[in-house]
Amino acid sequence: MALKATIFKAQIGIADMERGYYGDHALTLARHPSETDERLMLRIAAFALNAHERLEFGKGLSDEDEPCLWRKTLTGNIESWIEIGLPDSKRLRKACGRADQVTVYAYGRGAEMWWKETGGDLARHGNLSVWSLPVEASKTLAELADRNMRLQFTLQEGVMFVTDEKQSVQLEPQLLKRAAP
Repeated sequence: MALKATIFKAQIGIADMERGYYGDHALTLARHPSETDERLMLRIAAFALNAHERLEFGKGLSDEDEPCLWRKTLTGNIESWIEIGLPDSKRLRKACGRADQVTVYAYGRGAEMWWKETGGDLARHGNLSVWSLPVEASKTLAELADRNMRLQFTLQEGVMFVTDEKQSVQLEPQLLKRAAP
């Protein structure tokens, strides 16, 4: 018998001083049975980092043809393709061909090795940005996971502060590759 997804609801407030974006969002996320709390919370953090009225969650782990998050134009063209984790270079090359902008948030102890192995192959893609998320901060962020969450995201000077009623986590993504302007 196949395991079913677990539903999480998150009320999030975003204050992004860098982009001048301020908004509240009610998110409903399905956590795949193989997904960890850490990855779930990093999906929410990626949403906050890229918040936009048309940004939505893809099927992610359930569908290889969709990213973790994406933003499409009103005509269906993919403006932004966002991946969480350590996707293979074939998947990212395909994404770079389909989307105007591709962003990867790499995390985990293997992130540095993953980038050393795939970075050279992906360097030619001018529409690709790659960020590394600190291991300890992403593990601490996972502690905030709850079936019903209220989170506040504040982004300022390259640092993200995530707060719930009990604690605060500081997440500082490190840029590994910047997309061409």
